[in-house]
Amino acid sequence: MSKVVAYRRHDAASQPASLYEAYRATVLRAPRKPLILLPHTLSEITGPVFGPDAVTQTDSDLTRQSDGEPLGERIIVSGRVLDDNGRPVPHTLIEIWQANAAGRYRHDRDNHPAPMDPHFQGAGRVLSDDNGNYTFTSVKPGAYPWKNHDNAWRPAHIHFSLFGPAFATRLVTQMYFPGDPLFAYDPIFQSIPDERARDRLIANFDLATTRPEWALGYQFNIVLRGREATPFEV
Repeated sequence: MSKVVAYRRHDAASQPASLYEAYRATVLRAPRKPLILLPHTLSEITGPVFGPDAVTQTDSDLTRQSDGEPLGERIIVSGRVLDDNGRPVPHTLIEIWQANAAGRYRHDRDNHPAPMDPHFQGAGRVLSDDNGNYTFTSVKPGAYPWKNHDNAWRPAHIHFSLFGPAFATRLVTQMYFPGDPLFAYDPIFQSIPDERARDRLIANFDLATTRPEWALGYQFNIVLRGREATPFEV
């Protein structure tokens, strides 16, 4: 059997702190003892594999999952999934979920007094193509209050889940929008020590992706593993 080649470790400053007291949920869930780094064996660098059978065309277009148009500003989010050497990661499952344009999730536990949109489900999925490219069509999510601290509001964001080519490349993260005034007040965003790493969570407005008179376009590339990896953020 050939030698197992491990994935490169993340730069610690590029990832959220396990314990960040301003983000109250970390106080309860942070490890109490130092982490034990396990070596990457064959089971960590292989699988899982997802085929295209269960992914339909409307899964990646959140504006076409109902019999009506959702309310809000239409957006197109495109990008590439890359490994730590800048090579494309093809055929990887990318899932997203988000609040609607009023800042409310379609979830039983979301009792934020903002309107529900009957024409917006708030979730989608797609497989990256042979060159690691992906595209989602949606509406821009609204900011919403949360009870972490007094008058706390989350910046507009979209949650991303990627499996990549192996268990060690599993990534759950969030994509933000440029120029959001709530960045400075959000402890989830600020829990990442390195500013350059935080910036990797902010999509870039892209006129080439923008469709005239229909939707604004954004580019959001995702890097799995390595020192330039997209931060893991939940």
